Amino acid sequence: MSDVRVYGADWCEDTMATREQLDQLGVKYEYVDVDLDKAAEAWIKQKNGQKRKTPTVDVRGEILIEPNERELVQALRDKGLTK
Repeated sequence: MSDVRVYGADWCEDTMATREQLDQLGVKYEYVDVDLDKAAEAWIKQKNGQKRKTPTVDVRGEILIEPNERELVQALRDKGLTK
């Protein structure tokens, strides 16, 4: 399992922006399309008060709900995944 998992949807602009940021930072991640994976969709709903919020990002157990660029970078730094 990857240190970073992005649960999102291909049509979601925020998901695309998060993935692009991770790519630019050179951080490897696993992408899970919640439109195709119903178990993943149920998981994000469980983490988000039964709401389907994308992206939901798991950084070594720290769950980020629709993180902005600064929040994502801080979580990655805190976990030693980027400088």
